Amino acid sequence: MRRAALASLAVPAAQLAVAAPRSGSRGPGLLTVAGAIGAGNRKALDPALDQMMVKQKIAFDRAQVFDFAALAALPAVEIAPTLEYDAKPHRLRGPRLEAVLKASGASTEGGGQVLLRAVDGYTVPLSFADMRRYGFIVATHLDGAPMALGGLGPLWAVYDADRHADMAAKPVNERFALCPWGLYFIEVQRG
Repeated sequence: MRRAALASLAVPAAQLAVAAPRSGSRGPGLLTVAGAIGAGNRKALDPALDQMMVKQKIAFDRAQVFDFAALAALPAVEIAPTLEYDAKPHRLRGPRLEAVLKASGASTEGGGQVLLRAVDGYTVPLSFADMRRYGFIVATHLDGAPMALGGLGPLWAVYDADRHADMAAKPVNERFALCPWGLYFIEVQRG
């Protein structure tokens, strides 16, 4: 009985393909980068099938979509900030945000910013200058394990606040306002 109930919740593979990049995909798309990017690997937002993006008033005519394998293929760095949730240092690993943008064909030279959007709609504007100054990463792993949806993942735009005097001077619960967990969409805006 329980198996039958679980089987009824299964999503056909053809429906999962909608969320994946249109070429070279190995898994479902986790991160969509749009705006001032290169050619991209997916076409415009689909108002019927991209419901979360539509509800959050996102629009794009092309995008670069990354699955977990594509993000894991980028050079990774590890940071160890003290997190606000338990006031303990944790190891976070993933590619630099700037590397993700460059893999999307975006130029981060000169003025500009990104809008980092989480699955709950929380959106943070982050200048290219602050992205570089703080060394933002797109964390895929927490303490050596992939991050799950429902926790801080599967992706988290984050930096090591302990390593920056202006942020380390703040109480730990005020250091991560620029860091949306559950990151799924980035819009690149040129200055």
